[in-house]
Amino acid sequence: MSVKVCLYAKTLYYPTGGGHLWVYLNWALGLRALGCQVIWLEAVFPWTSAPEVQALVTALKHNLEPYGLAESVALCCADDQPLPETVQSDCLDLEAATEADLLLNMRYGMPSDVVKRFRRSVLLDIDPGLLQTWISARTLEVAPHDIYFTIGETVGKPGTQIPDLGLEWHYTPPCVALNWWTPHPTTADAPFTTVSHWSGDEWMEDKGEVYTNDKRTGFLPYFDLPQQTNQALELALCLGDNEQNEVITLQEKGWRIRHSLEISSTPQDYQHYIQNSRGEFSCVKPSCIRLQNAWISDRTICYLASGKPAIVQNTGPSQFLPDSAGLFRFNNLEQATRCLEKIAADYEQQCHLARALAEKYFDAQKVTKHLLEKVFL
Repeated sequence: MSVKVCLYAKTLYYPTGGGHLWVYLNWALGLRALGCQVIWLEAVFPWTSAPEVQALVTALKHNLEPYGLAESVALCCADDQPLPETVQSDCLDLEAATEADLLLNMRYGMPSDVVKRFRRSVLLDIDPGLLQTWISARTLEVAPHDIYFTIGETVGKPGTQIPDLGLEWHYTPPCVALNWWTPHPTTADAPFTTVSHWSGDEWMEDKGEVYTNDKRTGFLPYFDLPQQTNQALELALCLGDNEQNEVITLQEKGWRIRHSLEISSTPQDYQHYIQNSRGEFSCVKPSCIRLQNAWISDRTICYLASGKPAIVQNTGPSQFLPDSAGLFRFNNLEQATRCLEKIAADYEQQCHLARALAEKYFDAQKVTKHLLEKVFL
């Protein structure tokens, strides 16, 4: 498929976020597997000095080099001002990016005048429920696009709490590049893991109630889980220096704790960590439960593609996600414990089911092909 796609990403200022990079990388690799030419577009804040930009670009290109995308990086200014030549000398510019047949906007914020310069434009919502809430509350301004996709199954559907903003939302599952994420055996004593940020200054409002929307709050009801199971559980967390007491609390309850920078600062490190885990155990941010967005994370499908069963919190009714076959979805501590024991009792079969699930629903080549067909046909 000879289509040139400009993928608008948000990774430039997070050079040590190996897992974060994979959010966008899986889409880029899926498009390229279809025969598409991919331009990787990043925005530069105008207050960033030229030496800082050059250092960030060098780090980004280093991370993209193994995937053949290092020479496809383009830069634009976050506020639609021209970038100095010294900043973009080693990259494509916005003019080259807008020659693409399609803008795939996964960053959201792009000036309307820039979006209009593309032949076709897609907004891809990877924060279902949150994105619509941000736009509705006018804390985020998003330019009009030709078509809108979301990875939340319930967005735009009858009965949902998520505002549709008067737009037609087309569902697409998140995707994983299966050729890059292959099944990987591990040892019997390997832990169930996850990689995550932890506490954060993120707040949501629900019917007049303001609540903290971070992963720590989601995990809080499950702090005692290691004491309910014989399965090893490990959290790779992005923790601040002031959170050492939290580490001690979790360790006392039986959790193994790693710092995410130690195990996922590059895409290869992140992949190695997942593929050497026994499976995933993870909770979600409270907004996913309250909004019932039927979301599954880009991280979880990387576990599945690696032949690792995943145990994740139930985010609402799904048309296709199983509750106990390769992917297990729980609603409380007792269910989470049972899921761990069920996987332990039938591990090899659950590994097979996990990979089969990824192949059937999350194959990046299939997912991106369906998206392009929806856009162009």
